Amino acid sequence: MIVGWVESVWRYPVKSMRGEELPLAFVGSGGIFGDRRYAFVSSAAPADFPYFTAREQEPMLLHRVLYRFPEKLARPNGALSAADGAIEVETPAGERLAVDDSRLIELLRDGVSARHRVLLIQSEEAIVDSRPISLFSLQTVRQLSAEVGVPLDKRRFRANLYVDLAEGRGFAEDAWAGRRLSIGKDVVIEVLKRNKRCKMITSIRTRRRRIPR
Repeated sequence: MIVGWVESVWRYPVKSMRGEELPLAFVGSGGIFGDRRYAFVSSAAPADFPYFTAREQEPMLLHRVLYRFPEKLARPNGALSAADGAIEVETPAGERLAVDDSRLIELLRDGVSARHRVLLIQSEEAIVDSRPISLFSLQTVRQLSAEVGVPLDKRRFRANLYVDLAEGRGFAEDAWAGRRLSIGKDVVIEVLKRNKRCKMITSIRTRRRRIPR
C-alpha cells in the first residue's frame, strides 16, 4: 500500500543551523549520515538540554553549513574521519569559517548573556532531541498554514523527510506511529512516536526574514 512519496530529503550538519536538501543520502541506524553531526553546548543551559541553539541566538538559523567532501557522506566507506567530515559555516554576512574556529563561537555569542560559555561537540550519530529521523507531510504544512492564516515554509519544521501523502488531509502521518514504512528499495523505518515540537519552529526571526536555500 502506497501512503505517499518522498518529496525531499534534508540534512542538518550543525544542530540549529540551516539544513541542506540532498539528491542522495545514506541512511543507517543513526539516521541520515552526517545529520546533526555537530552541536554547540552552553554552560548556562539546563543539564537535560545542554545545547546552545536558536532559542538563545535566533540568527543561528541563517548560518549555512557546507561539508567540504559531501561525496564521502553520500556513499560512506567505513568510519568517517574528522578530515572527511570537516565542515565550513557561512555566516549571514557571507564570512566562511571552519566549524571549530573560535571566531564562530564569538559571533554566535554576540549579544547573549555572558553566562553562556559555548563549546563545540561532535558525534558519530545524529544529535537529536527525540529520534534519529523525522518525517513531516506537505499536507500538514498546508493545513497548519490555513489554521494560523500565514503561509508556512516547510523548512520551518526541520524534518529529514518531507512526504507528499497519497491522501490529501493533513496530520495523516500521525496514524503511522507503531508501523513500518519502506522507502524505496533499501530503507525501512519504524515510526515510533509523534515528535513533540519545540520553540524552534515558532522563531520570530523566521517569520520576518526569508531563509534562503
